[in-house]
Amino acid sequence: MATTGADTPRERYRAQVRGEVKQHAWEQIASAGASALSLNAIAKQMGMSGPALYRYFASRDDLITELVRDAYRGLADALGAAVAKGADLPGLAHVLRGWALEHPHRYLLIYGTPVPGYHAPDDTTAISGEIMAILLDAWTASAPHAPATAFDAHLADHRAWDGGHPAPPEVLHRALSFWTRLHGVLSLELAGHFTGMGFDPALLYAAELDDLLGRR
Repeated sequence: MATTGADTPRERYRAQVRGEVKQHAWEQIASAGASALSLNAIAKQMGMSGPALYRYFASRDDLITELVRDAYRGLADALGAAVAKGADLPGLAHVLRGWALEHPHRYLLIYGTPVPGYHAPDDTTAISGEIMAILLDAWTASAPHAPATAFDAHLADHRAWDGGHPAPPEVLHRALSFWTRLHGVLSLELAGHFTGMGFDPALLYAAELDDLLGRR
């Protein structure tokens, strides 16, 4: 029987080359940042011509998009696996930090400084929305009720970011604060801004989490 799709030698080879290109791209990002990503430099490392490499990725932005998708998917899978094992909201917060520390360049690509001139396609929003849905489910299940605020009313009319989640505005507010404050600590830590300040970033992260959960 003839093989089709990814079962053919051609498709397996294509997938292998694309995987190698992405690995070299992550190495470039680690050493010089995403804005310095160069397909021609990767082609040289792989012993290929630039035009040959463009058969696998049509442009630098095409490659960045694949890296962004992979990064979002990696975090979504890590959080989803934690939920499947019964992780609660604090558990998800620690999974987030663990993933970020293990994959700092992936984290900074999707949550750090935007790459100049690059605009992610709309379909990447679906994966980031999956991550937010996991967070909103956890908040809905565990967050204590809090008095409504003016921002809650604002969120009731501006919910494009929540993917249509049925959580009430006050839960959206708590979840959004949770997300932004923990990302703030993580982004500063991974960018090296706490270096030399003399405290343990893990303890700061835990303290922020306790504050957000009303533990102090």
